[in-house]
Amino acid sequence: MKNKETEFVDKKMIKPRSSRSIAMGAAFLMAMAAVGPGFLTQTATFTGQMGANFGFAILICIVVDFIVQMNVWRIIVVSGKRAQVIANEVLPGLGYVLSFLVAVGGLLFNIGNIGGAGLGLNVLFGISPENGAVIAACIAIAVFVAKNAMTVMDHTVQVLAVVKIAILIYIICVMSVPYKAAVTHTFMPTDINFYSIVTIVGGTVGGYISFSGGHRLIEGGMKGEKELKYVNEGAITGIGVASLIRILLFLAGLAVVTMGYKLDPANPAASIFKYAAGNFGYKFFGILLFAAGMTSTLGSTFTSISFLNYTEKAAAQEKIAKYNRLFVISFIVISAVIFYFVGQPAKILVVVGAINGFILPVALAILLIAARKKKIIGSYHHPWILSLTGWLVVLFMLYASVEAVIKLIH
Repeated sequence: MKNKETEFVDKKMIKPRSSRSIAMGAAFLMAMAAVGPGFLTQTATFTGQMGANFGFAILICIVVDFIVQMNVWRIIVVSGKRAQVIANEVLPGLGYVLSFLVAVGGLLFNIGNIGGAGLGLNVLFGISPENGAVIAACIAIAVFVAKNAMTVMDHTVQVLAVVKIAILIYIICVMSVPYKAAVTHTFMPTDINFYSIVTIVGGTVGGYISFSGGHRLIEGGMKGEKELKYVNEGAITGIGVASLIRILLFLAGLAVVTMGYKLDPANPAASIFKYAAGNFGYKFFGILLFAAGMTSTLGSTFTSISFLNYTEKAAAQEKIAKYNRLFVISFIVISAVIFYFVGQPAKILVVVGAINGFILPVALAILLIAARKKKIIGSYHHPWILSLTGWLVVLFMLYASVEAVIKLIH
Protein backbone atom coordinates (compact mmCIF):
# COMPACT_ATOMS: atom_id res chain seq x y z
CA MET A 1 0.00 0.00 0.00
CA LYS A 2 1.34 3.42 -0.87
CA ASN A 3 2.17 6.01 1.79
CA LYS A 4 -0.36 8.47 0.44
CA GLU A 5 -3.45 7.84 -1.62
CA THR A 6 -2.78 7.93 -5.34
CA GLU A 7 -5.40 7.93 -8.07
CA PHE A 8 -4.81 6.23 -11.42
CA VAL A 9 -6.37 7.40 -14.65
CA ASP A 10 -5.72 5.35 -17.79
CA LYS A 11 -2.77 3.75 -15.94
CA LYS A 12 -1.07 7.13 -15.51
CA MET A 13 -0.30 8.16 -11.96
CA ILE A 14 -1.47 11.62 -10.91
CA LYS A 15 -0.40 13.69 -7.90
CA PRO A 16 -0.93 11.88 -4.57
CA ARG A 17 -3.22 13.52 -2.02
CA SER A 18 -1.91 14.92 1.26
CA SER A 19 -2.60 13.40 4.67
CA ARG A 20 -4.74 16.41 5.62
CA SER A 21 -6.84 16.05 2.47
CA ILE A 22 -7.41 12.35 3.14
CA ALA A 23 -8.22 13.07 6.81
CA MET A 24 -10.81 15.69 5.83
CA GLY A 25 -12.36 13.23 3.38
CA ALA A 26 -12.60 10.68 6.19
CA ALA A 27 -14.02 13.33 8.56
CA PHE A 28 -16.92 14.21 6.28
CA LEU A 29 -17.55 10.59 5.31
CA MET A 30 -17.91 9.69 9.00
CA ALA A 31 -19.93 12.80 9.85
CA MET A 32 -22.39 12.40 7.01
CA ALA A 33 -22.77 8.67 7.60
CA ALA A 34 -23.66 9.59 11.20
CA VAL A 35 -26.41 12.07 10.29
CA GLY A 36 -28.22 10.26 7.49
CA PRO A 37 -31.92 9.41 7.11
CA GLY A 38 -31.65 7.20 10.19
CA PHE A 39 -30.65 10.13 12.37
CA LEU A 40 -33.29 12.40 10.83
CA THR A 41 -36.00 9.81 11.47
CA GLN A 42 -34.80 8.81 14.94
CA THR A 43 -34.39 12.40 16.13
CA ALA A 44 -37.82 13.44 14.87
CA THR A 45 -39.47 10.33 16.34
CA PHE A 46 -37.98 10.68 19.82
CA THR A 47 -38.28 14.48 19.94
CA GLY A 48 -41.98 14.03 19.23
CA GLN A 49 -42.24 11.49 22.07
CA MET A 50 -39.93 13.06 24.67
CA GLY A 51 -39.73 16.76 23.85
CA ALA A 52 -36.80 18.64 25.42
CA ASN A 53 -35.72 15.57 27.43
CA PHE A 54 -34.39 14.04 24.21
CA GLY A 55 -31.62 16.64 24.39
CA PHE A 56 -29.98 14.43 27.04
CA ALA A 57 -29.75 11.57 24.51
CA ILE A 58 -28.20 13.99 21.99
CA LEU A 59 -25.63 15.07 24.60
CA ILE A 60 -24.74 11.46 25.42
CA CYS A 61 -24.50 10.74 21.70
CA ILE A 62 -21.99 13.57 21.14
CA VAL A 63 -19.84 12.52 24.11
CA VAL A 64 -19.87 8.86 23.04
CA ASP A 65 -19.12 9.87 19.45
CA PHE A 66 -15.99 11.76 20.52
CA ILE A 67 -14.69 8.92 22.68
CA VAL A 68 -15.43 6.19 20.12
CA GLN A 69 -14.02 7.98 17.08
CA MET A 70 -10.84 9.14 18.80
CA ASN A 71 -10.17 5.58 19.98
CA VAL A 72 -11.09 3.83 16.73
CA TRP A 73 -9.30 6.20 14.35
CA ARG A 74 -6.04 6.20 16.33
CA ILE A 75 -5.88 2.44 16.89
CA ILE A 76 -6.69 1.60 13.27
CA VAL A 77 -4.19 4.08 11.77
CA VAL A 78 -1.34 3.24 14.18
CA SER A 79 -1.77 -0.47 13.48
CA GLY A 80 -2.21 0.19 9.75
CA LYS A 81 -4.85 -2.54 9.63
CA ARG A 82 -8.60 -2.70 9.12
CA ALA A 83 -10.75 -3.46 12.15
CA GLN A 84 -11.55 -7.04 11.07
CA VAL A 85 -7.85 -7.87 10.67
CA ILE A 86 -7.15 -6.42 14.13
CA ALA A 87 -10.01 -8.48 15.58
CA ASN A 88 -8.57 -11.70 14.11
CA GLU A 89 -5.23 -10.91 15.74
CA VAL A 90 -6.95 -10.35 19.09
CA LEU A 91 -8.71 -13.72 18.78
CA PRO A 92 -8.61 -15.92 15.65
CA GLY A 93 -12.01 -15.92 13.97
CA LEU A 94 -13.27 -12.85 15.84
CA GLY A 95 -12.74 -10.69 12.75
CA TYR A 96 -15.16 -12.78 10.73
CA VAL A 97 -17.81 -12.37 13.43
CA LEU A 98 -17.24 -8.61 13.47
CA SER A 99 -17.41 -8.44 9.67
CA PHE A 100 -20.70 -10.33 9.67
CA LEU A 101 -22.26 -8.05 12.30
CA VAL A 102 -21.09 -4.84 10.63
CA ALA A 103 -21.91 -5.93 7.07
CA VAL A 104 -25.41 -7.15 7.95
CA GLY A 105 -26.11 -4.03 10.00
CA GLY A 106 -24.73 -1.90 7.17
CA LEU A 107 -26.93 -3.64 4.60
CA LEU A 108 -30.07 -3.18 6.70
CA PHE A 109 -29.20 0.46 7.30
CA ASN A 110 -28.47 0.93 3.62
CA ILE A 111 -32.01 -0.17 2.78
CA GLY A 112 -33.17 2.80 4.83
CA ASN A 113 -30.51 5.07 3.30
CA ILE A 114 -31.58 4.25 -0.25
CA GLY A 115 -35.21 4.57 0.81
CA GLY A 116 -34.48 7.93 2.40
CA ALA A 117 -32.94 9.26 -0.79
CA GLY A 118 -35.93 7.92 -2.71
CA LEU A 119 -38.32 9.68 -0.35
CA GLY A 120 -36.34 12.88 -0.86
CA LEU A 121 -36.87 12.66 -4.61
CA ASN A 122 -40.54 11.88 -3.97
CA VAL A 123 -40.90 15.12 -2.00
CA LEU A 124 -39.05 17.14 -4.64
CA PHE A 125 -40.50 15.76 -7.85
CA GLY A 126 -43.51 13.64 -6.92
CA ILE A 127 -42.06 10.39 -8.28
CA SER A 128 -42.72 7.26 -6.24
CA PRO A 129 -40.27 6.56 -3.38
CA GLU A 130 -39.49 3.19 -4.99
CA ASN A 131 -38.50 4.73 -8.32
CA GLY A 132 -36.64 7.45 -6.44
CA ALA A 133 -34.64 4.76 -4.66
CA VAL A 134 -33.69 3.23 -8.02
CA ILE A 135 -32.45 6.63 -9.25
CA ALA A 136 -30.50 7.18 -6.01
CA ALA A 137 -28.93 3.73 -6.34
CA CYS A 138 -27.80 4.53 -9.89
CA ILE A 139 -26.21 7.80 -8.74
CA ALA A 140 -24.36 6.03 -5.89
CA ILE A 141 -23.08 3.35 -8.27
CA ALA A 142 -21.88 6.05 -10.68
CA VAL A 143 -19.84 7.66 -7.88
CA PHE A 144 -18.17 4.37 -6.95
CA VAL A 145 -17.35 3.22 -10.48
CA ALA A 146 -15.69 6.55 -11.38
CA LYS A 147 -11.99 6.13 -12.12
CA ASN A 148 -11.04 8.37 -9.19
CA ALA A 149 -13.83 7.01 -6.99
CA MET A 150 -12.39 7.93 -3.58
CA THR A 151 -11.86 11.58 -4.54
CA VAL A 152 -15.31 11.80 -6.13
CA MET A 153 -16.86 10.29 -3.00
CA ASP A 154 -15.02 12.72 -0.71
CA HIS A 155 -16.02 15.79 -2.72
CA THR A 156 -19.64 14.63 -3.09
CA VAL A 157 -20.00 14.09 0.64
CA GLN A 158 -18.47 17.49 1.47
CA VAL A 159 -20.80 19.39 -0.87
CA LEU A 160 -23.85 17.57 0.51
CA ALA A 161 -22.70 18.37 4.07
CA VAL A 162 -22.80 22.10 3.31
CA VAL A 163 -26.31 21.67 1.86
CA LYS A 164 -27.51 19.92 5.03
CA ILE A 165 -26.15 22.57 7.39
CA ALA A 166 -27.47 25.49 5.32
CA ILE A 167 -31.00 24.06 5.21
CA LEU A 168 -31.09 23.37 8.96
CA ILE A 169 -29.81 26.87 9.80
CA TYR A 170 -32.58 28.33 7.66
CA ILE A 171 -35.25 26.29 9.46
CA ILE A 172 -33.88 27.33 12.87
CA CYS A 173 -33.98 30.99 11.83
CA VAL A 174 -37.68 30.90 10.86
CA MET A 175 -38.77 29.01 13.99
CA SER A 176 -39.33 30.05 17.59
CA VAL A 177 -36.96 27.69 19.36
CA PRO A 178 -37.37 27.13 23.16
CA TYR A 179 -33.64 27.36 23.86
CA LYS A 180 -34.01 27.62 27.65
CA ALA A 181 -36.05 24.42 27.90
CA ALA A 182 -33.68 22.66 25.52
CA VAL A 183 -30.58 23.53 27.58
CA THR A 184 -32.26 22.81 30.94
CA HIS A 185 -33.59 19.37 30.03
CA THR A 186 -30.42 18.43 28.14
CA PHE A 187 -28.34 18.68 31.31
CA MET A 188 -31.14 17.96 33.83
CA PRO A 189 -33.60 15.60 32.14
CA THR A 190 -36.84 14.73 33.91
CA ASP A 191 -37.15 11.48 31.95
CA ILE A 192 -34.34 9.22 30.67
CA ASN A 193 -35.30 6.77 27.93
CA PHE A 194 -32.55 4.16 27.46
CA TYR A 195 -34.08 2.84 24.25
CA SER A 196 -33.77 6.32 22.71
CA ILE A 197 -30.13 6.53 23.84
CA VAL A 198 -29.22 3.10 22.45
CA THR A 199 -31.03 3.87 19.19
CA ILE A 200 -29.61 7.35 18.61
CA VAL A 201 -26.07 6.30 19.57
CA GLY A 202 -26.33 3.14 17.47
CA GLY A 203 -27.72 5.09 14.53
CA THR A 204 -24.98 7.72 14.65
CA VAL A 205 -21.83 5.97 15.86
CA GLY A 206 -22.69 2.25 16.06
CA GLY A 207 -22.14 -0.55 13.58
CA TYR A 208 -20.37 0.41 10.36
CA ILE A 209 -20.36 4.13 11.24
CA SER A 210 -17.70 3.57 13.93
CA PHE A 211 -15.26 2.42 11.28
CA SER A 212 -16.15 4.54 8.23
CA GLY A 213 -13.56 7.23 8.97
CA GLY A 214 -10.81 4.88 10.14
CA HIS A 215 -11.15 2.58 7.13
CA ARG A 216 -11.18 5.61 4.81
CA LEU A 217 -7.81 6.65 6.27
CA ILE A 218 -6.40 3.16 5.71
CA GLU A 219 -7.73 3.18 2.16
CA GLY A 220 -5.86 6.46 1.65
CA GLY A 221 -2.57 4.91 2.81
CA MET A 222 -2.29 6.62 6.20
CA LYS A 223 -0.38 4.43 8.64
CA GLY A 224 1.68 4.81 11.80
CA GLU A 225 2.12 7.27 14.68
CA LYS A 226 3.46 9.95 12.33
CA GLU A 227 -0.08 10.45 11.01
CA LEU A 228 -1.72 11.02 14.42
CA LYS A 229 -1.75 14.81 14.02
CA TYR A 230 -3.96 14.50 10.95
CA VAL A 231 -5.98 11.70 12.52
CA ASN A 232 -6.88 13.98 15.43
CA GLU A 233 -7.71 16.88 13.10
CA GLY A 234 -9.95 14.69 10.96
CA ALA A 235 -11.74 13.06 13.90
CA ILE A 236 -12.42 16.36 15.66
CA THR A 237 -13.64 17.97 12.42
CA GLY A 238 -15.98 15.07 11.66
CA ILE A 239 -17.35 14.99 15.21
CA GLY A 240 -17.85 18.77 15.16
CA VAL A 241 -19.78 18.74 11.87
CA ALA A 242 -21.95 15.80 12.92
CA SER A 243 -22.65 17.35 16.34
CA LEU A 244 -23.69 20.67 14.79
CA ILE A 245 -26.20 18.94 12.53
CA ARG A 246 -27.54 16.85 15.43
CA ILE A 247 -28.14 19.93 17.59
CA LEU A 248 -29.75 21.93 14.77
CA LEU A 249 -32.19 19.14 13.88
CA PHE A 250 -33.11 18.55 17.53
CA LEU A 251 -33.83 22.26 18.04
CA ALA A 252 -35.94 22.39 14.87
CA GLY A 253 -37.95 19.37 15.98
CA LEU A 254 -38.37 20.72 19.50
CA ALA A 255 -39.67 24.04 18.16
CA VAL A 256 -42.37 22.23 16.17
CA VAL A 257 -43.35 19.88 19.01
CA THR A 258 -43.52 22.75 21.51
CA MET A 259 -46.03 24.52 19.24
CA GLY A 260 -48.36 21.54 19.70
CA TYR A 261 -48.01 19.88 16.30
CA LYS A 262 -48.17 16.09 16.03
CA LEU A 263 -45.52 14.52 13.83
CA ASP A 264 -46.58 12.04 11.14
CA PRO A 265 -45.23 8.60 12.25
CA ALA A 266 -44.82 7.54 8.62
CA ASN A 267 -42.39 10.41 7.96
CA PRO A 268 -41.79 12.33 11.21
CA ALA A 269 -38.82 14.36 9.97
CA ALA A 270 -40.84 15.72 7.04
CA SER A 271 -43.47 16.97 9.47
CA ILE A 272 -40.92 19.21 11.18
CA PHE A 273 -40.08 21.07 8.00
CA LYS A 274 -43.67 21.24 6.76
CA TYR A 275 -44.91 22.77 9.99
CA ALA A 276 -41.89 25.08 10.18
CA ALA A 277 -42.05 26.60 6.70
CA GLY A 278 -45.07 25.22 4.87
CA ASN A 279 -44.68 23.70 1.41
CA PHE A 280 -41.44 25.63 0.88
CA GLY A 281 -39.98 24.02 4.00
CA TYR A 282 -41.28 20.64 2.85
CA LYS A 283 -39.34 21.00 -0.42
CA PHE A 284 -36.26 21.98 1.57
CA PHE A 285 -36.72 18.79 3.54
CA GLY A 286 -36.74 16.86 0.27
CA ILE A 287 -33.30 18.25 -0.56
CA LEU A 288 -32.06 17.49 2.96
CA LEU A 289 -33.40 13.94 2.94
CA PHE A 290 -31.95 13.23 -0.50
CA ALA A 291 -28.55 14.59 0.60
CA ALA A 292 -28.71 12.56 3.82
CA GLY A 293 -29.69 9.40 1.97
CA MET A 294 -26.92 9.75 -0.60
CA THR A 295 -24.13 10.52 1.89
CA SER A 296 -25.13 7.64 4.14
CA THR A 297 -25.44 5.28 1.19
CA LEU A 298 -21.88 6.12 0.16
CA GLY A 299 -20.61 5.73 3.73
CA SER A 300 -22.47 2.51 4.43
CA THR A 301 -21.46 0.89 1.13
CA PHE A 302 -17.80 1.88 1.37
CA THR A 303 -17.41 0.74 4.98
CA SER A 304 -19.41 -2.48 4.73
CA ILE A 305 -17.50 -3.62 1.64
CA SER A 306 -14.19 -2.72 3.31
CA PHE A 307 -14.98 -5.37 5.93
CA LEU A 308 -14.72 -8.05 3.25
CA ASN A 309 -11.05 -7.24 2.69
CA TYR A 310 -8.61 -9.16 4.91
CA THR A 311 -5.50 -8.69 2.78
CA GLU A 312 -2.49 -6.59 3.81
CA LYS A 313 0.01 -7.11 0.99
CA ALA A 314 0.02 -4.72 -1.98
CA ALA A 315 -0.13 -7.50 -4.58
CA ALA A 316 -3.17 -9.05 -2.93
CA GLN A 317 -4.80 -5.62 -2.62
CA GLU A 318 -4.64 -5.21 -6.39
CA LYS A 319 -6.47 -8.52 -6.87
CA ILE A 320 -9.14 -7.52 -4.36
CA ALA A 321 -9.60 -4.18 -6.13
CA LYS A 322 -10.67 -6.00 -9.30
CA TYR A 323 -13.70 -7.42 -7.49
CA ASN A 324 -14.41 -4.37 -5.35
CA ARG A 325 -16.68 -2.67 -7.88
CA LEU A 326 -18.73 -5.85 -8.25
CA PHE A 327 -19.19 -6.04 -4.47
CA VAL A 328 -20.13 -2.35 -4.30
CA ILE A 329 -22.68 -2.58 -7.12
CA SER A 330 -24.20 -5.76 -5.64
CA PHE A 331 -24.48 -4.17 -2.19
CA ILE A 332 -26.31 -1.11 -3.53
CA VAL A 333 -28.55 -3.09 -5.88
CA ILE A 334 -29.60 -5.54 -3.14
CA SER A 335 -30.43 -2.61 -0.82
CA ALA A 336 -32.52 -0.91 -3.52
CA VAL A 337 -34.36 -4.11 -4.48
CA ILE A 338 -35.28 -4.90 -0.86
CA PHE A 339 -36.57 -1.37 -0.33
CA TYR A 340 -38.49 -1.49 -3.61
CA PHE A 341 -40.49 -4.51 -2.47
CA VAL A 342 -40.54 -4.02 1.33
CA GLY A 343 -40.62 -0.24 1.90
CA GLN A 344 -41.23 1.24 5.38
CA PRO A 345 -37.86 3.01 5.71
CA ALA A 346 -38.88 4.92 8.86
CA LYS A 347 -39.43 1.70 10.85
CA ILE A 348 -36.30 0.07 9.43
CA LEU A 349 -34.07 3.02 10.37
CA VAL A 350 -35.21 3.15 14.00
CA VAL A 351 -34.94 -0.62 14.56
CA VAL A 352 -31.54 -0.94 12.87
CA GLY A 353 -30.24 1.99 14.91
CA ALA A 354 -31.00 -0.03 18.03
CA ILE A 355 -29.25 -3.10 16.54
CA ASN A 356 -26.14 -1.03 15.80
CA GLY A 357 -26.25 0.19 19.39
CA PHE A 358 -25.77 -3.41 20.54
CA ILE A 359 -22.83 -3.88 18.15
CA LEU A 360 -20.97 -0.77 19.35
CA PRO A 361 -19.70 -2.02 22.77
CA VAL A 362 -18.50 -5.29 21.23
CA ALA A 363 -16.59 -3.57 18.41
CA LEU A 364 -15.07 -0.91 20.67
CA ALA A 365 -13.99 -3.49 23.27
CA ILE A 366 -12.10 -5.45 20.59
CA LEU A 367 -10.08 -2.38 19.56
CA LEU A 368 -9.37 -1.36 23.16
CA ILE A 369 -7.95 -4.82 23.83
CA ALA A 370 -5.88 -4.53 20.64
CA ALA A 371 -4.48 -1.20 21.85
CA ARG A 372 -2.62 -3.11 24.59
CA LYS A 373 -1.02 -5.67 22.28
CA LYS A 374 2.43 -4.76 20.97
CA LYS A 375 2.20 -7.25 18.10
CA ILE A 376 -0.65 -5.13 16.76
CA ILE A 377 0.36 -1.53 17.56
CA GLY A 378 4.10 -1.85 18.17
CA SER A 379 5.67 0.67 20.56
CA TYR A 380 2.69 3.05 20.49
CA HIS A 381 1.22 3.91 23.89
CA HIS A 382 -2.50 4.56 23.62
CA PRO A 383 -3.50 7.49 25.91
CA TRP A 384 -4.86 6.17 29.20
CA ILE A 385 -7.68 8.73 29.19
CA LEU A 386 -8.95 7.37 25.85
CA SER A 387 -8.71 3.79 27.12
CA LEU A 388 -10.51 4.64 30.36
CA THR A 389 -13.32 6.59 28.72
CA GLY A 390 -13.54 3.95 25.99
CA TRP A 391 -14.18 1.20 28.54
CA LEU A 392 -16.72 3.43 30.29
CA VAL A 393 -18.58 3.73 26.97
CA VAL A 394 -18.46 -0.06 26.54
CA LEU A 395 -19.95 -0.58 30.01
CA PHE A 396 -22.53 2.19 29.62
CA MET A 397 -23.73 0.93 26.23
CA LEU A 398 -23.98 -2.64 27.55
CA TYR A 399 -26.04 -1.38 30.49
CA ALA A 400 -28.20 0.87 28.28
CA SER A 401 -28.76 -1.99 25.82
CA VAL A 402 -29.91 -4.35 28.59
CA GLU A 403 -32.19 -1.66 30.04
CA ALA A 404 -33.65 -0.99 26.59
CA VAL A 405 -34.43 -4.70 26.08
CA ILE A 406 -36.02 -5.00 29.55
CA LYS A 407 -38.20 -1.95 28.86
CA LEU A 408 -39.28 -3.30 25.47
CA ILE A 409 -40.17 -6.70 26.97
CA HIS A 410 -42.28 -5.10 29.68
